[in-house]
Amino acid sequence: MNREKLIEELKRDEGEVLTLYKCSAGKNTIGVGRNVDDRGITVEESDFLLNNDIDLCVEELQTTFAWFNNLTSTRKRVLVNMCFNLGLSRLLGFKKFLAAIEKGDWEEAGVQMLDSKWSRQVGARSHRLKDLLLEG
Repeated sequence: MNREKLIEELKRDEGEVLTLYKCSAGKNTIGVGRNVDDRGITVEESDFLLNNDIDLCVEELQTTFAWFNNLTSTRKRVLVNMCFNLGLSRLLGFKKFLAAIEKGDWEEAGVQMLDSKWSRQVGARSHRLKDLLLEG
């Protein structure tokens, strides 16, 4: 079987939509006719998406903050975790937190991290991330 030809035909016949939509049968669908309601995704597909999203967060943080690459691996993980959860645009709203990080004032950054609606929403996650930030 010519897989390349089949892929070409399926993309033509099914279409390719990169956001979730309802197909004609009312099922949540993505990509080339992937019925998410009935089929879901595999662990491997989930891992692939997760790794792509992590890479995007790292790229956004490197592009936005000149000081990001100078952070320790642990502190980079904290920022990537927050960026992943919040998105860059909402992370940018943490002005005092980010200013404290830029100055290397880890105690203040921890205080600012916990003094937020986000911290109240995510609970233990924010406390774990604060501890990692202070640990360095």
